[in-house]
Amino acid sequence: MTYQECLDYLYQQLPMYQRIGNAAFKKSLDNIIALCEAMGQPQHQFKSIHVAGTNGKGSSSHMLAAVLQEAGYKTGLYTSPHLKSFTERVRVNGQELPQEYLIGFVEQHRQLFESIKPSFFEMTVALAFSYFAEEQVDVAVIEVGLGGRLDSTNIITPEVSLITNISLDHQSMLGDTIPAIAGEKAGIIKAKVPAVISMRQPEAAEVFVAKAAEVGAPLYFAQDYYTLELTESSLERQVFQVFRDGRLYLRDLELDLAGTYQKYNLPGVLQTLAVLQDLKGFIIPEAAVRRGLANAKSITGLKGRWQVLQQKPLTICDTGHNEDGIRQILQGLEQLMPKQVHMVFGAVNDKDVTKILQLLPPKYKYYFCQAHIPRALPVKELLQQAEAVGLRGAAYTTVSEAIAAARANAAPDEVIFIGGSTFVVAEIEEL
Repeated sequence: MTYQECLDYLYQQLPMYQRIGNAAFKKSLDNIIALCEAMGQPQHQFKSIHVAGTNGKGSSSHMLAAVLQEAGYKTGLYTSPHLKSFTERVRVNGQELPQEYLIGFVEQHRQLFESIKPSFFEMTVALAFSYFAEEQVDVAVIEVGLGGRLDSTNIITPEVSLITNISLDHQSMLGDTIPAIAGEKAGIIKAKVPAVISMRQPEAAEVFVAKAAEVGAPLYFAQDYYTLELTESSLERQVFQVFRDGRLYLRDLELDLAGTYQKYNLPGVLQTLAVLQDLKGFIIPEAAVRRGLANAKSITGLKGRWQVLQQKPLTICDTGHNEDGIRQILQGLEQLMPKQVHMVFGAVNDKDVTKILQLLPPKYKYYFCQAHIPRALPVKELLQQAEAVGLRGAAYTTVSEAIAAARANAAPDEVIFIGGSTFVVAEIEEL
């Protein structure tokens, strides 16, 4: 098989959440258990860190991987979805999965796949575990795909579990309240395995406390230990004074991930690193923490998180796509005090986009678009829903057309923002 034939096989023959949405979500771990049993249990052949959450799990996973790599550990990183290339999902020390490995993996296990009939996500999780085992990584950071309790990644026994922000998203599958969603995320908390919660959110905290008590897991709410003071901020970096237990812990800590929401992720990352050192025997010097966080994007290849694409007009993209994520994006845009914002916006068809549209400022100029995936909300429907809540704009059948129109209309001192969906960001040519 060629690389493209492998991708075609993965995408076309097997259910895939990224393309078709809810129909690909299986409420069982049976398939991934069967796959990994047939492959010799690769998930037990390396140490791991498990990361779940509604928002922030991707950024947190990349920060952890960058620091661990800088500390000298051979580090695997599994994330989803990808933006440009399938191989972005699986990395070792920042290097993407070789295409040749994917070809060999599919050819070797094709008969097994056709017997078990796993989903796309189940197959890619098995691929990641197999690759990390063969590469003999010291540790792998594993990001949950969806939820936690029934996510295919949830067959690992990690060194520590990290759960980031909890907010409403994927309600049709995970529940329509914060406690219900927190219950699904809490499913990654394992017996006796330390668990770190980035934020102490009143509606979710009780769920995590109960789950940790049930399985005897040490529980840490990172915000109880760390406070941050932002002292410098630009479009490319942030500098924090980090206080631990009320005392200055890290002076002038630089983070190359911009976006106001990173202040919610950083305490969870720092507490996870502390648990690895204090309880699990990892050696993570302060210099490695500083280098990893200051260069997380270049070390791991992270894209699409408050990423600056162009200066005049200032053009920014972000993959935030639920209510809480959009609120954080709007806060970041307002801090820029722009003369005008031209927003290129698209959405998927299996979410209630009305609540998100109601958050968007009527003063912005909108360029509604439709990503090139079956899950995309048809742009005419999107425009109708936007107009119903008082937003004004035009509809474009492709992301590239919408971006071109925004760039044609925006003055050099104005701002263009591209987002609303991961799949809109994925179609930006500069990425």
